[in-house]
Amino acid sequence: MSNITADDVRKVAHLARLDLPEDTIATYTGQLERILDYVDQLQAVDTEGVPATTRAVEVVNVTREDIVKPTEVREALLDQAPLREGDFFRVPKILAD
Repeated sequence: MSNITADDVRKVAHLARLDLPEDTIATYTGQLERILDYVDQLQAVDTEGVPATTRAVEVVNVTREDIVKPTEVREALLDQAPLREGDFFRVPKILAD
């Protein structure tokens, strides 16, 4: 047993910016105790030769080559802008000098 105290729970709650009602402290004390006991069990597992991983199933991004293609609607899109400046949309200034 890792012997979590009510003061430990209050400290963790404070660090996590949690406002725990006093009547729930005992519940969380027991739950944290069981969590840490489980972590102790996991520490006993032999992981020698097991590569580190972040997930059970490897995820691979499927990407395509980025190819620049001319578009036939560019002028039509720019013409729909409320304000246009050459080949760009003109937008209101949002930052002060």
